[in-house]
Amino acid sequence: MANSGTSSGPELLVELDRHGRQPLHRQLADGLRDAVRSGRLAPGSRLPSTRVLSADLGVSRRLVVEAYGQLSAEGFLHSTQGGCTRVAAVDTVSVPDRALADPGRPRFDIDFAPGSPDLASFPRQAWLRAMRQGLAEIESSEFGYVAAHGLRAARHAVADYLRRTRGVVADPRRIVLCSGATQAVALLAQCLDGPLAMEDPGFWLHRMVLRHNGIDPLHVPVDEDGIDVDALTACDATTVVTTPAHQSPTGVVLSAPRRTELLEWAQPGRLIIEDDYDAEYRYDRAPIGALQGVAPDRVVYIGSTSKTLAPGLRIGWMVLPAHLIARVRTAKSLADTGSSVMDQIAFSQFLTSGAYDRHLRQMRRRYLSRRNALLAALSRHLPRAEVLGAAAGVHLTVRFPAGFPIEELTRRATELRIRLEPLGPCYAEPDTAPPGLILGYANLTESQIARGVEMLGQAARGLGAA
Repeated sequence: MANSGTSSGPELLVELDRHGRQPLHRQLADGLRDAVRSGRLAPGSRLPSTRVLSADLGVSRRLVVEAYGQLSAEGFLHSTQGGCTRVAAVDTVSVPDRALADPGRPRFDIDFAPGSPDLASFPRQAWLRAMRQGLAEIESSEFGYVAAHGLRAARHAVADYLRRTRGVVADPRRIVLCSGATQAVALLAQCLDGPLAMEDPGFWLHRMVLRHNGIDPLHVPVDEDGIDVDALTACDATTVVTTPAHQSPTGVVLSAPRRTELLEWAQPGRLIIEDDYDAEYRYDRAPIGALQGVAPDRVVYIGSTSKTLAPGLRIGWMVLPAHLIARVRTAKSLADTGSSVMDQIAFSQFLTSGAYDRHLRQMRRRYLSRRNALLAALSRHLPRAEVLGAAAGVHLTVRFPAGFPIEELTRRATELRIRLEPLGPCYAEPDTAPPGLILGYANLTESQIARGVEMLGQAARGLGAA
């Protein structure tokens, strides 16, 4: 641990463990990042020069340059005229009081639960600006009981974004705004006729929502090319729920031949529900366009802000074929008479101002770094874990050899205050699932990822399973 108190910057308390396994440059980057997030380093604060900080900490100047460069790329620092480095204006968060936590829920120091973006990076200031601007422009009448399918301005903003980034044929008149993808699936379940199928494995919550609405889905297997269209054809389904851009949970991308087969399957009288849940994050290449853009009258397109901004916003959308619009609008109206006008105002302004695009660009860089940290940690501490799927999204799915004691590893992880989500619940018959984990990494720092996987590796060795 060392203090840096110089005339060329604020005093910094930075802890470096020279005997730890974490590289020193990563420790320094994590320490400075946490200081910015917590508000210990205020926006605009001038940091010590790389030469001064390296001397104070007793490390090489190259190490400090590397840490500064990483944080500048992530948007935490920026260089100003004259060569000095200052803290960027980012949103700060307070440390939650553990004493106020729900005593009925287990507390985790390291949470690998999938499905969440970096919640501390929610763009609070930009969102507030969008809200203020939107409120200044909106008509007072929009605060009443307006169209349940969404404000006109919000539907147009979503349509423009989807056309530009996902190739969706997005007519605002065919868009229904809803409370996340979960409500979208629930509303569709009330409006569809005939048997419905979903991927196996697939997103467990969708299966529960369908069953809650009286639909027991048929289950279609998934392989390395995505959903098995031959198996889908062999069953009686007239609708299928699928995640072609990044299959949930395996992470595979629907291959080009399978895309063609699936679209051919969806002839008149059949329907594809395309859950495009995290297509904004593809790290090795540009994401493929949405299926809906090829066959808008045979595909329902679903998306949300749960993986891009925060699940707590409860903002989602459907782009519907013409024959479903009236039924889905009625179902939405009866469900809640419409989603929050305030959130729609802010989100439409956030989209049209370009703030959403800027946020996504920043988060892609950050998540790629965290994904790489997770891959490196798995290779070192859990070498038997096979990583599945494409370089995309905010989670990794790993599969272990047959017989690996995944339930016992999960139990021991809970004792270590590490939260894990096993692969089993994603299968229609969990007992038949291969041993595996779905590891979310977006809401963890690189140091948390490294420490968590190291502890899991030690636990696995204690089980004789490393």
